[in-house]
Amino acid sequence: MTDATEVMIRPGTEADLEALTDLYNEYVRTTPITFDTEPFTAEARRPWLHAHPDHGPHRLFVAEETVGGRVLGYATSSAFRPKAAYSTSVEVTVYCAPDAGRRGVGTQLYEALFKALEGEDVHRAYAGVTQPNEASTRLHARFGFRPIGTYREVGRKFGRYYDVAWFEKDLEKDLEKDLEKDLEKDLDRGPGEEAGRSGRESRGERP
Repeated sequence: MTDATEVMIRPGTEADLEALTDLYNEYVRTTPITFDTEPFTAEARRPWLHAHPDHGPHRLFVAEETVGGRVLGYATSSAFRPKAAYSTSVEVTVYCAPDAGRRGVGTQLYEALFKALEGEDVHRAYAGVTQPNEASTRLHARFGFRPIGTYREVGRKFGRYYDVAWFEKDLEKDLEKDLEKDLEKDLDRGPGEEAGRSGRESRGERP
């Protein structure tokens, strides 16, 4: 099976609640990736869903198989801390079904999430990763996160202590880089190419 054509990335909805809860509970029961220790009911998880609408800085994106509609994973941007001055920072996370790890689902989810955040008043994104987790560390590095420190033995689960490494992403700098790339592409195009592109867009066609 190959990847992008089989997966649709979209905002999460109320209809996803049970599937998202089941996916998260698997991590709760079997891994230290989340420090929750007791599984949730869907109803108990509902406030979390409602805290991630389809607009604003706190988003939820879902990866769904185009055939069958199975939920393969989700990514969120959430409030970093409750105090008001932290409002320009978000904490991001991504969870994928066990069989979705090599299908690029996490990458597609983060691409959609960070694209959605481009128009929001958000300055920094942070991610906490329970150690060891090489796959998550690589994913965050690929999206421009840099390590900023580690909380040593900060959580205890399954009878042992775990470190959590923290990573930071400068969202405004990334947006500036994207704008520079777009400008370079426009400069590389000849005047005729630019006019042709504008003509297609004015007719409502996809470039």
